[in-house]
Amino acid sequence: MSVTMTDHTWFIVAIILYMLLMLAIGYWSYRQTDRYDEYMLAGRSLGPVVAALSAGAADMSGWLLMGLPGALFVTGLSESWIAVGLCIGAAINWRLVAPRLRAYTEVAGNSITIPSFLENRLHDSSHVLRIIASLVILVFFTFYVSSGMVSGGKYFESTFGGSYLDGMLIIAIVTVAYTFIGGFLAVSYTDAVQGIIMFGALVIVPVGAYIVVHGDYDVFSYATSNVYGPHPNGNPTYFSLFSGISAAAIIGNLAWGLGYFGQPHIIVRFMALRSPKEARAGMFVTVFWMVICALGLPLRRLWARCTSVLTRSVPSPTRPPTRRSSWTWGGCCSTR
Repeated sequence: MSVTMTDHTWFIVAIILYMLLMLAIGYWSYRQTDRYDEYMLAGRSLGPVVAALSAGAADMSGWLLMGLPGALFVTGLSESWIAVGLCIGAAINWRLVAPRLRAYTEVAGNSITIPSFLENRLHDSSHVLRIIASLVILVFFTFYVSSGMVSGGKYFESTFGGSYLDGMLIIAIVTVAYTFIGGFLAVSYTDAVQGIIMFGALVIVPVGAYIVVHGDYDVFSYATSNVYGPHPNGNPTYFSLFSGISAAAIIGNLAWGLGYFGQPHIIVRFMALRSPKEARAGMFVTVFWMVICALGLPLRRLWARCTSVLTRSVPSPTRPPTRRSSWTWGGCCSTR
C-alpha cells in the first residue's frame, strides 16, 4: 500500500525539521558557552561569513520575503531603489563602522553591549547614557520583534491554513528557546542558516518559476499589460526604475540605507568578529548576499504576479493559453 504525501504534508514536515534544526543549534551553542562574554557576544569568535549572513538575515527577515516583494508586486521596479540604498548602506557600514567598533569595544573596557560601549567610550560615570540607550533599544525593538512574530503568524496562516495566533506562539517559543539556551552564538548561527535559506529561495524560486511559466507566452510583456491591483489597464512602466516615481521618492528610498549605522542587532555582529581585519571579508560577503537577493526580488514578484493572474478561476479574454502549476512561494515547488 503506497502512501502519497501532499504538498501540505511536505510543508509541515519541512517546518518541523527546520525548527528542530534551530533548537539543535541552540543546544550546540550551549555546549560551546562557558563564560558570560561567550553567552552575550559569542566570545568574539564569529567569522566573517557567519557574521555577514546572520546580520543580513537579522536585518531583512520577513521584510525581505514579504514586505519589499509586496511593494514590487503592486508598484513595479521603481521600488527597487530601496534595495539599492540598503546595499550601499550595508557596504559602507561594514567598511567604516565594523572594524572601528570591533576594536574600540574591546579597548573600552571590553564592552559587550552597545549601551555599555557608549558609557565606557564616552566616560559617562553617571550611567545616564547607558540607561537612555537601553530604554531606546527596549522600546523600539519591542515593535521590531513583534513584526517578526507577525510575519511568522502570517506564514502559518497562509501556508497551513492554521491559526494566526498559534503561528505566532510557535515562532515565539522556538525563538526564545534557542536564544535562552545558546545565547548570542545560537542567535548568530541560526540567523546564518536562515540567511542561506533566504538566499536559496530568492535564487531558485525565480529560476524555477521562469522555467514553469515562460514556455507559453512572453512573461515580461504579459506582466505589463494585464489588470492587477491599482492598474485597471495594466502597468506599462512596471519595469521602469524612473517612471511613476519622483526624485524625492528615489532619494527617500535610497536613504533607507542610513539606518544601518545605528541598528543594534546589526552592529553587535561587528563587536563579535574575531578581529577588526575580518570586517573587510564580511563586507564582501554581505554585498554579494544582498545584491543577489535584491536581483531575485523583482523576478520573484514578476512570476508571482503572472501566476496569480493565470491561476484565477474567472476567465480573462486577454489570458494566453497556459499550463497550471502548483508553484508556491515559500521556497518549495512541485508541478503537475
